[in-house]
Amino acid sequence: MAIFKGAGVAIVTPMHEDGTVNYEQFEKLLEFQIANGTDAIIVCGTTGESSTLSHEEHLDVIRYCTKVVAGRIPVIAGTGSNCTETAIYLSTEAEKMGVDGLLLVSPYYNKATQNGLYAHFKAVADSVKIPCLLYNVPSRTGCNILPETVVRLCRDVENIVGVKEASGNISQIAHLAAIADGKVDIYSGNDDQIVPIMSLGGLGVISVLSNVAPAQTHAICQNYLDGNVKESCRLQLKALDLCNALFCEVNPIPVKKALNLMGMNAGALRMPLTEMEPANAERLEKAMKVYGIL
Repeated sequence: MAIFKGAGVAIVTPMHEDGTVNYEQFEKLLEFQIANGTDAIIVCGTTGESSTLSHEEHLDVIRYCTKVVAGRIPVIAGTGSNCTETAIYLSTEAEKMGVDGLLLVSPYYNKATQNGLYAHFKAVADSVKIPCLLYNVPSRTGCNILPETVVRLCRDVENIVGVKEASGNISQIAHLAAIADGKVDIYSGNDDQIVPIMSLGGLGVISVLSNVAPAQTHAICQNYLDGNVKESCRLQLKALDLCNALFCEVNPIPVKKALNLMGMNAGALRMPLTEMEPANAERLEKAMKVYGIL
């Protein structure tokens, strides 16, 4: 059984101006998501600035998220690392906190061969009992998890159940779907490709857009799941300009700016991420107004 179907939000980690985590605001963002129909919370992923959280902060954010959500919808914790031992540590600690699943990014910087990826992910998944999703985002990691490797892992390792596919390569994702034999839960990792990936058998999205438009992102997925493909496609296309604006600078710079424009107080970014360039901020604000969320 899939961890979730529909729209999971890759939630931001709100910060105070001094760079510390703003837990009071984090609770408000979580409640906003749940109230607006989000199907799952993905905490401490790329959008949550996991790469600049200390291990203690990383686990504290997961712990707090799990406590606030309190089983109302699934919580999936980002616990991947380019160090297998670190990924095992974060994963086993997150499991103790009661998360419903893990999101494991492919090793970055040092990269790995396909056999190395297999060994890495198997070691991490074997250290826990909860379901694990692979996270393929080669534009950030410099490492592509090939479809054959995804299928091999989902076939051989009982609790590796699927993949967040953010390669942007529809042909690769189609090949994955063709060889998956029903063993791989596929989620779009790109908000502009929700409908295309669901048309290949995907179950939904792990979404940046959902931070600012949770009801609308849920509606894209739910309409597709309900068989209302034409309406799902209409909603996907309506969101396209906003999706593009949310990625006109590296994520999560624009989405934090968007939340701040909405009065949601996502706060500051941690270096080396910096505030948006004025021209891009203007583009984002315009797209938000056209979309109707500002």
